[in-house]
Amino acid sequence: MAGTDIGIDLGTSSILVYVRGKGVVLKEPSVVAFDRDNNKIKAIGEEARLMLGRTPGNIVAVRPMKNGIISDYVVTEQMLRHFIQKAMGRLSFRKPRVSICIPSIVTEVERKAVEDATYQAGAREVHVVEEPVAAAIGAGIDISRPSGNMIVDIGGGTCSVAVLSINGVVVSHSIKIGGNDFDEAIVKHVKNNFGLVISEQAAEEIKINIGTVFERPEQNVMEVNGRDIVTGLPKTVKITSEDTRDALKELAGQIVDAVHSVLERTPPELAADVVDRGIVLVGGGALLGGLEELIEAKTGVNTVTAEDPMTAVAVGTGLYVELTSAGANKEEAEQY
Repeated sequence: MAGTDIGIDLGTSSILVYVRGKGVVLKEPSVVAFDRDNNKIKAIGEEARLMLGRTPGNIVAVRPMKNGIISDYVVTEQMLRHFIQKAMGRLSFRKPRVSICIPSIVTEVERKAVEDATYQAGAREVHVVEEPVAAAIGAGIDISRPSGNMIVDIGGGTCSVAVLSINGVVVSHSIKIGGNDFDEAIVKHVKNNFGLVISEQAAEEIKINIGTVFERPEQNVMEVNGRDIVTGLPKTVKITSEDTRDALKELAGQIVDAVHSVLERTPPELAADVVDRGIVLVGGGALLGGLEELIEAKTGVNTVTAEDPMTAVAVGTGLYVELTSAGANKEEAEQY
């Protein structure tokens, strides 16, 4: 029986798995819950996420990925094994060929750790792909031509900015800022300005529903529940989109600075291509309100969000396997 080709977007916040011929078949939080008393895993993915902040002392829910890098090798390996088996189903008897993406800022040691963990999780062959390359392929950009394309990938823990040409990264810059940092900034802002302690889940809801980094003519308002710092009792306050702009101003500024830094270092010919083609945003963070407008206002370059930014990296990672296998088959046919 033929093996299955799969692509994995191994993110800080969530893991997406792409199966050749089926598309993205799995999207779950990269969270693992395990029992500290016997070091046994209790739950993985969405089931483990629901345990965050709601477990007894002996059960802890952890994220084994930090800023797109493995922080707990053993737990990551078991998490990968679980998701690979879940994506493939019980009827596959041959180990899959796995393509897995990593941030462009990782060291050779960290890259090898991801590769080894994937092999240990059950892969027969592993291809490690840089996130900007996978993101561009998933966004439908043809990077095989000698022309410049700029991609900004904002994930849960990192933001990668890159200019690509002829299937490779020409200039890139990554910063350890992502969706999780947006949530933390909102938590901090609500605490400092409203005297209310809210959870990161509540902050994420605020970010998704009314979050913006660009001034809007109209204000969106949302009620949020939390615990009053002074009384310790439950309390409800109203948060506006302008509050979120204040909370996220500094982080959004750092993302714009990263884009500016890459544009400054891009060769003139490729920079001209970027001006013509525009900047493409991918990743969950690309859905943050006003980000397109902010980057466009600060750089003067047309900025758009990919059609499905959440799955672009996973799709691109999976398509990378297909593209490389197609290229290999073509070379073999020519030699024959």
